[in-house]
Amino acid sequence: MLDPEQVRHDLSRHTCRHIEPGGLKPSAVMLLFYPKDASDTILFTRRTAHLSHHAGEIAFPGGGAHRDDTDLCATALRETEEEMGIRPQDITVLGRLDDFISVYGFHVVPFVGTIPSGYPFAANHHEIAEVIEVPVAQLCDPGIYHTENWEHRGRLYPVCFFNVEDYQIWGLTGAILRQFLQRTGQLPPGDLYGARP
Repeated sequence: MLDPEQVRHDLSRHTCRHIEPGGLKPSAVMLLFYPKDASDTILFTRRTAHLSHHAGEIAFPGGGAHRDDTDLCATALRETEEEMGIRPQDITVLGRLDDFISVYGFHVVPFVGTIPSGYPFAANHHEIAEVIEVPVAQLCDPGIYHTENWEHRGRLYPVCFFNVEDYQIWGLTGAILRQFLQRTGQLPPGDLYGARP
């Protein structure tokens, strides 16, 4: 089982990569784990098809910063409450991961937190088409993971894919997930099998 204090320690051991946002839009996401059915579980959402960015994709709760947000952690907490009905005071924030850049022009800061088991989610169905809960052990199966080299603006980038039953967790969400699993010792560092064409 993931012990929250051990996760806090594991995350604090790494100096997070900070990227100057420049003209990118500041945003944040919240990777939440919690015990369910005697297993550590991670919360994902499937975004509704009408949204302007990442429509229909599997993601962590999160979104763009608002002027009233005190910082990007506040952004992640606010967005998580708006999307999933999880109150900020019910989330124990344990740390953060590296800055990421979305191909849609967002500067994304991922935070990691935990919530109590059996939390009563209240999904906002305007934004959330489906709530997806995946056991950590299932995400650590090497058979569900691969990377592909994709070209963007003339450069090749490795893109992570986790194929979980009927779901594909990929792209930015896949990269954040992989980094969390590696930094908490659930996966070995580096790529698991390398890229494939």
